[in-house]
Amino acid sequence: MSVEPGTMPVLYLSHGAPPLADDTTWTRQLADISAGLPRPEAVLIVSAHWERAPLTLGATTTVPLVYDFWGFDERYYRVRYPAPGAPALASRVRGLLHDTGTPLHEDPERGLDHGAYVPLVEMYPEADVPVLQVSMPSLDPRRLYDLGRRLAPLREEGVLIVGSGFFTHNLAALRMVDGVDSTPPAWSAEFDQWGRQALEAGDIDSVLDFERKAPAARLAHPRSEHFAPLFVALGAGEGSGAVRTVVDGYWYGLAKRSLRLG
Repeated sequence: MSVEPGTMPVLYLSHGAPPLADDTTWTRQLADISAGLPRPEAVLIVSAHWERAPLTLGATTTVPLVYDFWGFDERYYRVRYPAPGAPALASRVRGLLHDTGTPLHEDPERGLDHGAYVPLVEMYPEADVPVLQVSMPSLDPRRLYDLGRRLAPLREEGVLIVGSGFFTHNLAALRMVDGVDSTPPAWSAEFDQWGRQALEAGDIDSVLDFERKAPAARLAHPRSEHFAPLFVALGAGEGSGAVRTVVDGYWYGLAKRSLRLG
């Protein structure tokens, strides 16, 4: 793997369901994010849609996507994203985690799930950047933050580390009938603004302890898998200075805040 000068930033993206790809504002925002980044040597992505312990490396060759959703129009199942695998990056991840005694498995048939490929289709539409997806081995915030810290050296090698989730995520309360630009419910807006303020203030401890510190935490995240990729991103971006919002607003009442570190 060749080494790029400088250090790559880290991203946390609110990726949404497949229909978010029909939202022209959101797709433009993702394209703008990638246009403002150095071109990565590879992408290492952690998605809300792959939990497996111990930490598992996905495919390092181009294999079929994982269409891990149900009940959508057939066209969403015809999306293809044949990004190259990233075997050199996988080797580096093995080395970084081996040095800390972290258990590691591999799943060479596991393709990118929609938490990975939906945003990448908009960011790198030519599918010409190697991608490696790794699982979340836990939902524990501090364990994931520590994982991000251990992966952080990859940034100096041109690797873009991405956590892909959704800043608020309660599908039972999804307000499809009110429209994509509807006023968000109070619980979503309160959590979103609390999170923005805590991150801008650098209060990472409060973010990691969000279940006790944040307003409406249980409503915003009945289960924390869509917030959890943020902890990996925060660990990987430790010491990078201010956390900057690159996408804000709401999608059917859910906060689609996305962040850049570094």
